[in-house]
Amino acid sequence: MRSITETVKHLLIINIIFFIASISIGDLVYDLFALHYPSNEKFQYWQPLTHMFMHGDLGHIFFNMFGLYMFGTPIEQMWGKGKFIFFYLSTGFGAAALQLLLYNYQINNVYSTLMGEGLTQIDIESFFGSGDLPFSYINSVGRDNLISALSAFNGVMVGASGALYGVLVAFAFLFPNARLMLLFPPIPVKAKFLVPLLILGDLFFGFTSYSIGPIAHFAHVGGAITGLIMMWYWKKNQFDNNRWDL
Repeated sequence: MRSITETVKHLLIINIIFFIASISIGDLVYDLFALHYPSNEKFQYWQPLTHMFMHGDLGHIFFNMFGLYMFGTPIEQMWGKGKFIFFYLSTGFGAAALQLLLYNYQINNVYSTLMGEGLTQIDIESFFGSGDLPFSYINSVGRDNLISALSAFNGVMVGASGALYGVLVAFAFLFPNARLMLLFPPIPVKAKFLVPLLILGDLFFGFTSYSIGPIAHFAHVGGAITGLIMMWYWKKNQFDNNRWDL
C-alpha cells in the first residue's frame, strides 16, 4: 500500500466533505456547486471549479477517489505539489469545457430550429424553463433533439472523472509499461494500451445511444485531450523534468 501524497490527500478530503454535505443537505448543494449550463439561472461563476468535487452517489465518488489515489500519488511524487494540482485542475476545466460545447451545440440546434418555425425568443426561453411545447413543434424538431437540449439546459455536471482522465493520460505517459489489472476480465494490461482503450470507449458511448446511465462521456474525453496536450507541450519544452514544489 503506497503512502498517500499531500495534494492527493487534500483532494480526497475536499471531495469527501462535499459528498457528505450533498447527502446531508441535498438539492441546495447541487444547485450551488454542481455545474449548470451558463444560460441557466442556477449557473454561478465558481461552478466550473466546484463541480469537480461533487459526486452523484457512493459508487461514483469511491471509484474516482480510488483512481485519484492509485494514479495521482506516483505522479505527484514525481512532479511535486504545484505541478500536479495545476495539471489536475486544468484537465478538470478542459473536461467541463468540452461537455459544455456539446451542450451548446444541442441547445443552439433546437433554438435555431424553433426560431425558424416562428417561435419568439420568449417562447423558446419558456420552453427551456418548463419543457412545454405544442405537439406540432415536437414533430418538426424531433423528440430526441428536444430531450437532449432540455437535458443539457437543465441538467448538472458533477464529478472528478474528467480530471481523473487527465491523470490517467499522464500516468500512461510517465509509466507506459506499468501493468494495470482489469476488473472484468481480471487480466493485466499495460497502461499505454489500457488508457487509449478507455478513451475510445467513451468516444463510442458518447456518439451512440448505448451509454449506461447519465454519464458525461465527452467530459472524460475533454479531460483526456487536455491532459494529452499538456503532456505533449511539457515534453516538447522539457517541462517534464521540472518539479513545481510549493
